[in-house]
Amino acid sequence: MELAGKVVIVTGGAGNLGSVCARRLAEAGAAVVVSDLPEADVESVVDGIVKAGGTAVGHGGDVSEEDDIVAMVGTSVREYGRLDALVNVAGAIGLVRLDRDLTEMPVETWDAIMAVNARGPMLGCKHAIPAMLATGGGSIINFTSPAAFRGDDRLFAYSASKAAVIGLTLTVATAYGKQGIRCNAIAPGCVWSERYREHIPADMLDLMERVALTPRLGLPDDIAHMTVYLASDKAGYVTGQTLVVDGGLGSHQPWVGAR
Repeated sequence: MELAGKVVIVTGGAGNLGSVCARRLAEAGAAVVVSDLPEADVESVVDGIVKAGGTAVGHGGDVSEEDDIVAMVGTSVREYGRLDALVNVAGAIGLVRLDRDLTEMPVETWDAIMAVNARGPMLGCKHAIPAMLATGGGSIINFTSPAAFRGDDRLFAYSASKAAVIGLTLTVATAYGKQGIRCNAIAPGCVWSERYREHIPADMLDLMERVALTPRLGLPDDIAHMTVYLASDKAGYVTGQTLVVDGGLGSHQPWVGAR
């Protein structure tokens, strides 16, 4: 098992992507701290992991609150004695519907998206790094988005927040690499789920399916497998990278795939 003996925190661990990442990390042998809100959803994910023979504990917390992040890292060290990897999945997907017109956007909407998508990963890195250094290093995996690379006619705060994550990833990798900290980012493309359907218009989903270079849209497992790899020692020479897992959506002119 490639993660045997390792301890991993997953923020947003009760969500669509985070819960699958947590399960796959546990299946690979890691002890997993599942962090999210509400706590009932967290416990459901933890129960599923334990019933499947894995090791996990829950933590109810808001990634934008520093005290919650301190408690989250403390849970890892208290329960398992160490922290080897942090997976920053938590994102403000529910606020995307408000991120439409920059000229009409309340500052509060901008701040709320930034608080989760940018401050959350920063706080995670801030408090995970000392715990990792105490045992010789570790791996940080931040979730960004292809929206960080491409313009849109909406998603102003979301795109800016995800671009900030890439800058954070590069700087953490540079500043702490010689001390054994690897830091990478994953940019998931269109990952199919019922929750995704709630936030993405049907015509946009249809377009994404047509322009993807693969026969299908992505699945949460496609992202989870990359997460397991980056958390493992097999990725020991991989750091400072943003790995785009999008079925080739961003690798060609969209009208080519739509023909």
